Amino acid sequence: MTLTEQARRAQLIAVTIEQVAAKGYAGTTLAGIATAAGITKAAVFYHFESKDSLIDAAYTHVITVLTDEVAAEIQSAEAVDGPAVYTRSMIRHFHDHPQHTRMIVEAANRDGFRHDPETRWGPLAQLIDAAAQARGAAAVDARTLAIITGGAIDAIVSEGLHDPTFDTVRAATRLTDLIDTALAPGTDAHP
Repeated sequence: MTLTEQARRAQLIAVTIEQVAAKGYAGTTLAGIATAAGITKAAVFYHFESKDSLIDAAYTHVITVLTDEVAAEIQSAEAVDGPAVYTRSMIRHFHDHPQHTRMIVEAANRDGFRHDPETRWGPLAQLIDAAAQARGAAAVDARTLAIITGGAIDAIVSEGLHDPTFDTVRAATRLTDLIDTALAPGTDAHP
């Protein structure tokens, strides 16, 4: 693929994210994406075979940006702080990139989308296990705590999208306080 083709694909992905965030999956069309990108619909088909393939590419891009950002923050943290860093960085990313949030929600809610739940809770469960071990905490049900934390992150992000005055940073801090309580040494953390 040439640099020009790479740049055009990147442009189409960026425009798709904007369109899906503004209009939803159902309201986004290849013709609308082409118009917003300043090219013909045929030119879109040169790079992507269908609306779904373009949506998949945009979704993959958003997920990659999110996971790269969160992973970079986690790598610079101590094991005891992993779950808190994960939680704060996820919420901050979605707050800073509301179009990414909408893209993920819209792509995930379309027909035919398949998702392995462990992909979402698995990495956080590993961080929880590592933090519990580093803290000397008693047995931890990392899977359940990761699922609860993921649901809380989703709720905080959703509330922030619906109410821009909602303090997501404060909510993230409160959530990390709850996680810290569950991982306190001597606590039997079976939520």
